[in-house]
Amino acid sequence: GEAFAKALVLGGVTQRFPTLNFAFLEGGVAWASELYAGLVSHCEKRNSSRIGNIDPHNLDLDALADLFAEYGQGLVDGRPDPNDPGFARWPGGWHWFDDTTIAHELDNLGITSGKDLRDLFEPHFYFGCEADDPLVALGFDGKMNPFGARLKAMFSSDIGHWDVPDMTRVLEEAYELVERELLDDDDFHDFVFAHAATLHGGMNPDFFKGTVVEKDVARLLSKTD
Repeated sequence: GEAFAKALVLGGVTQRFPTLNFAFLEGGVAWASELYAGLVSHCEKRNSSRIGNIDPHNLDLDALADLFAEYGQGLVDGRPDPNDPGFARWPGGWHWFDDTTIAHELDNLGITSGKDLRDLFEPHFYFGCEADDPLVALGFDGKMNPFGARLKAMFSSDIGHWDVPDMTRVLEEAYELVERELLDDDDFHDFVFAHAATLHGGMNPDFFKGTVVEKDVARLLSKTD
């Protein structure tokens, strides 16, 4: 799921098809929070206008050697040595840094900030989560997720599986997230209803037509248009 989500964003799919939604099931949302934060970090540091700030080719090796000699207490005498694999990192030295693929990918998408990345990630992805997963809270944590993102964690009941002996208790178990103050009531509403409704209804407004939630979904979609 992580590789697929990353490919959809950096491959420009979510940009070219802004109304297309994707659901990742039975994997939770914690991995998505980590992926999203990592992509934002890469975007902020490695876009074409900033990557020069961390390019090892710009390192003043003579100045570094002087600092080693002055403060290294003999522990790093003779360093830096361009022929030392530990310093060069790879046999080819720092030529690996010549590959600016990520910067080109960001440029091709017109991404210049983490907020641009957020807008290509947050609205399009939904993440199925089990009722007993406390890490659901990570998806709703706008303080932790960069730029206030609230990832679309979505309730998956697992009703019918061998480890759900009583189907009437699953929703009750999910509500423990509110009782433990990991989610508030609005978060819980989105978790068990709104995200599933917009996943399908956002692409097909008639998806829930003829069901008991038809009117509720229509009301929700009218607010999100």
